[in-house]
Amino acid sequence: MTQFIVRNKEGFPDGMTSITHIGEAEHNTDIHFGILKLKKGETLHLTHELESAYLLIQGKCLFMHDGGQTIAERKSCFDEEPYAIHFSKNQPIQIKTMSDCEFAVSQVSNSVIFPTQIFGPDNLLESEKRGKGILDDTACRIVRTIFDTRNRPQAKLVLGEVITAPGRWSSYPPHHHPHPEIYHYRFTEPQGYGYSECGEDVYKVRQFDTYKILNQHDHAQTSAPGYGMYYIWVIRHLDDNPYISPEFTDEHNWTRSPDANNKVWRGEF
Repeated sequence: MTQFIVRNKEGFPDGMTSITHIGEAEHNTDIHFGILKLKKGETLHLTHELESAYLLIQGKCLFMHDGGQTIAERKSCFDEEPYAIHFSKNQPIQIKTMSDCEFAVSQVSNSVIFPTQIFGPDNLLESEKRGKGILDDTACRIVRTIFDTRNRPQAKLVLGEVITAPGRWSSYPPHHHPHPEIYHYRFTEPQGYGYSECGEDVYKVRQFDTYKILNQHDHAQTSAPGYGMYYIWVIRHLDDNPYISPEFTDEHNWTRSPDANNKVWRGEF
């Protein structure tokens, strides 16, 4: 049941912890994903052979490239918009920490060279309350799309975040796509949890878990009452088939319409 889940129950030590790997033998997404933790005052000089995105989960740092720099600061991944630096292969960048910092690192193979871009609250592609006003807001969630084909057409990565309110659903209605995807979870309390669909299977997800989404499995989520759920989502474009939008499962597609409210049973509580 948990074959697509990588668990890190104790969290992550300082330095880089790789979670998924390009070309791994089992359940391969061809995405390298990991968590990087740095102490205050460190300077990281980076040049990769892979397209890379460093997403700030928490902390304060300087992103530096091409002679310029941007201060990125984030105290709460639940309450504040993300910062990320995205760059192609062989492009030198620096990260200088101004406090202890934690980053999610996503990397894929891509031979195309494109300009480095720093994303923050002012230039995210989207930050929206998706599902608002439908199904009595039971699947309303905050979806932050940092970049996709619309603003980074030469990239092989898509990067974003979702905030799921306690006791509600996200990534709903159930949907799927042929493109490999990764979810990485955090909760408002360390003992928090939720449930995730993997096709016809359902499993419990906890703090620091990472879910590898493959085989066009449906992947709707729900959080347990009392616990807000945050997850990073990373999609890899397929050659000659970039990710544009998901395909919703037919039998539940009606729930996307505002008219769905007329079919919702409310009962007496």
